[in-house]
Amino acid sequence: MASHLTGFPGGLWVCDPNPAATGPLVEAGARLAATPGEAAADAGIVSLMVLDDAQVEQVVFGPDGVLSTAGPGTIIAIHSTIAAGTAEATAARCLDHGVEVVDAPVSGGFMGAHAGTLATMVGGSDAAVAACRPAFECWADLIVHLGPVGAGTKAKLARNLMHFVSFTAASEAQRLAEAAGIDLRRLARVVRHTDAITGGPGSIMLRDTTAELEPGDDWYDVLMHVRTLGEKDLSLALDLAHQLGVELPLGEVARRQFAPGLGLPHHDAEEAP
Repeated sequence: MASHLTGFPGGLWVCDPNPAATGPLVEAGARLAATPGEAAADAGIVSLMVLDDAQVEQVVFGPDGVLSTAGPGTIIAIHSTIAAGTAEATAARCLDHGVEVVDAPVSGGFMGAHAGTLATMVGGSDAAVAACRPAFECWADLIVHLGPVGAGTKAKLARNLMHFVSFTAASEAQRLAEAAGIDLRRLARVVRHTDAITGGPGSIMLRDTTAELEPGDDWYDVLMHVRTLGEKDLSLALDLAHQLGVELPLGEVARRQFAPGLGLPHHDAEEAP
């Protein structure tokens, strides 16, 4: 992300305990700071990408942290995935110093960071988000302002819930395929190819609410078709797993929750007298 900011108007300061991280950036024109406080001293925007909540606390509030030098009007943009409460509490403490916080976690992995095509989910005031947008546009091609501080992190946690549950589903699918004698690498080619066409799990995120669907809703017939196919195919996969002695606990949950998740009754419930 920082590599896309080396030519940013006003310059770029970088700070990291690992010289291998900062070296190429300094060679590209960035200035090296020994502490977060030094980096923040003359900065309008301080972008913070660390591992966890404890490191956010340390970098912002530590003895040589951002708040030791940041002046009123400075904006701290937290890009790490942390607890929503941490983002909100950090913002509240920073306001006492006249410093604003936006939480702007990112999605797109190292590939998106390298290409400058990340998505960022932003929580913060309208003015602070507008001030950050020119910098964010250097490394993101999708910037979504979701509400006040904390909203960006809440959205990222929901997004990552889907991401990692999908990974768990992929591991179950691999176990089933392997037990059935299917080449896993060839199956993976099919999965990545078709997800690129359909949009993968995100393709059902079509509605403004998770409430139960009523006949006549624009999405009712579409999602009824999805539900019928999904319940059928989940049942067939679970039958195969039973024959092969493969346990698919997430698959069992999916069969129970697939229809309600779409806002629809189970197919069997419709056919009950």
